[in-house]
Amino acid sequence: MVNRYRGEVALMVEGRALPMRLTLGALAELEDAFSVENLPALGERFAAGRLSARDITRILAAGLRGAGGTLATDEVAALPFDGGLNGAIAAAIALLDVTFAPAGERAEVRPPSPPVA
Repeated sequence: MVNRYRGEVALMVEGRALPMRLTLGALAELEDAFSVENLPALGERFAAGRLSARDITRILAAGLRGAGGTLATDEVAALPFDGGLNGAIAAAIALLDVTFAPAGERAEVRPPSPPVA
C-alpha cells in the first residue's frame, strides 16, 4: 500500500500499484544522473518541465528503488505501464510533486482514466 504522507506514490503496472519514493539515496542517484550539484538544482531541472523519455525512466527507476524495488533503469523502461506513456508521465510528476512541492501546495494527482471500450 502506498503512503503519500511518507512521500510515496504508486506506479501502476498491469493493475498492480508499485510503490515509489525519492529517498535521500534516490535523490543522490538523480543528482548524479542529471549532473547537478545539489537538491535545489535538481528541483529547478524538473521544474523546467522539459523531461525526456529517458528522464521519466530515470525518475521512475530511482523512485522504485527508493521504495525498496530492485529493477534496473532499462527494466523499468520496458514495463507495461497502466495508461501507457501518459500513466508513466503522471506517476513521475506525482512523485516529483510529493517530493518537492511545499506541503499544502501539492496537487492531487489522479491516475489516468482507463481506455473506453
